[in-house]
Amino acid sequence: MKTNLHFIRLKSVVGTLSPAVFLFSACVLSAQLIPSPGLVIGSANTAFADPPVPRPNTTPCVVQLFNNVAFNDFSPKFFTFQPPDGCPGPWAKVVLTADFSVQAGRQFDRTAEIWIGGVNVYFGTTSEPSGTVARLWHVERDLTDYTALFNTAQNGRVDLGNLVNSTFTSTLFGTAQLQFYPLAHNNNGNGAPTTADLVLPLASDPTGGTAFLNTTADSLSKTFTLPTNVERAFIDVVAQSQANDEFWYTCVPNDVAGELQSCGGTGFRETEVSIDGQPAGVAPVYPWIYTGGIDPFLWRPIPGVQTLNFVPYRVDLTPFAGVLSNGHAHTVSLNVFNANFGFSTTATLLLFLDHGAKVVTGQVTQDTISAAPAPSVVENLNTDASGNITGTVTVTSSRQFTIAGFVNTSHGTLRTNVDQSISFSNIQSFNITNTAFVQNIAQRTNISSETKTQGGGDNPRAFQQSFEWPLDLGFSFNVNPDGSGSQTTSIKQQYLSEESGHGGPGADSFRSISNTVTPSDTLLFDANFNITGNTGQQSAQTYFSHDFTGGCFSRTITAAGGVLISIADGNGCQQ
Repeated sequence: MKTNLHFIRLKSVVGTLSPAVFLFSACVLSAQLIPSPGLVIGSANTAFADPPVPRPNTTPCVVQLFNNVAFNDFSPKFFTFQPPDGCPGPWAKVVLTADFSVQAGRQFDRTAEIWIGGVNVYFGTTSEPSGTVARLWHVERDLTDYTALFNTAQNGRVDLGNLVNSTFTSTLFGTAQLQFYPLAHNNNGNGAPTTADLVLPLASDPTGGTAFLNTTADSLSKTFTLPTNVERAFIDVVAQSQANDEFWYTCVPNDVAGELQSCGGTGFRETEVSIDGQPAGVAPVYPWIYTGGIDPFLWRPIPGVQTLNFVPYRVDLTPFAGVLSNGHAHTVSLNVFNANFGFSTTATLLLFLDHGAKVVTGQVTQDTISAAPAPSVVENLNTDASGNITGTVTVTSSRQFTIAGFVNTSHGTLRTNVDQSISFSNIQSFNITNTAFVQNIAQRTNISSETKTQGGGDNPRAFQQSFEWPLDLGFSFNVNPDGSGSQTTSIKQQYLSEESGHGGPGADSFRSISNTVTPSDTLLFDANFNITGNTGQQSAQTYFSHDFTGGCFSRTITAAGGVLISIADGNGCQQ
């Protein structure tokens, strides 16, 4: 009976118990969202508190990428991008905007990706409909750093695979455009943001596409012969958990996966970046939860943190700039540690060149990253005479490393030192009997990094960045004496970040973001495990950000019974 209880839990997650309610999540996005058209009190439409991308006070030139495309199969949809006519760069800002909708009916959440020139410019998931509620939502991503990609005509592609038949009835639709904001007239080309000179994709083929990594040994690799004057380098990484790994934060060590009726591989995953086989950086994995995940009512109408619009994790590769400039071919690779079928993965390499020299030299002087993490696992489980299981399973991982290097540029020797510490813990407590399955998860990911740069003709600079990604998840499935049952879930999911810059040619800078989503719900079942309803559904999201310019955004939205019930703006911001 214990096995059956947990079987129901897992199958409810992946959609085989009742296709009308439990729908498999296989999706992703990468961009920053703006308030959706459904942000109306009493509405059941998708709603979120995320702010729009800040814009300059100029009128944008708009390039339509695709318009009202129907997604009802698994074929890529192709388009052609042309730079904005009569609106040459440099631009003050480039923003991708996309509007998606899904018909009322029955449908999975789906993965959505937009590619231009093989580069991923959007990665996210879609919002599940209900039988009576169609949904529409709007996403945005600041692509200013990718400006070099938009100076020439490029082939484009949209991947939004969707099954439509007599069971899964809802077609998805999408429209997207790029907005190019000119510099103010009095700038005359001055004051343009510093952006990458080259934007290079790590994708499955020249038009785009992710690589699916099933195991730790699998990799997404791309070999480049790069310009001989690379001064700075970064890589934007997205690793989306899918299939068996979709709920990786609920997984346990393989040796107890059977008795705990859970997925294996432990509750720890991490993306590793390497150059020519040498460790070059770490990209921790954010625990995104899609709108069909665990209990679809949890996410109506408020989705989880970044669910519709994933934010890539940026890794600083500048200590390798001199090596990348040596004229030889170099292979950049991504692996997901503990991948257990699996992760849909892509990345984008951003290169800043020395415009005063055709050739630079340099080398890596220190690299203390180990080839792989060494997580610690502690099992403290007890099984009594009746077969009841109680106790905890804990996995922790701690990394501290330094990567340093220099590059001899036309304006002096530039030395870069990257120090980073990453602390991860996943603590799961279990109480499993013949009539109950209880699993509580407390997961913490804390990241702290500092990049120091000296030389290159500027004053010493320091850039600090920190992330905290707490996830608290409580799950309880109980069976009543008559065979009916209930499944109660409560979640607190957060994304906290701070970044600051000091020294160098510009002014000091600071930015802080806090994004919190807190849903809960109870599903009800009859003795045949058919869903008979739900009760107590509620959710809330609070988004708060502020920066050194005095900019501040604050919004809290709440929902109950599947509809939006309140919107509060400005709390914590000076009026």
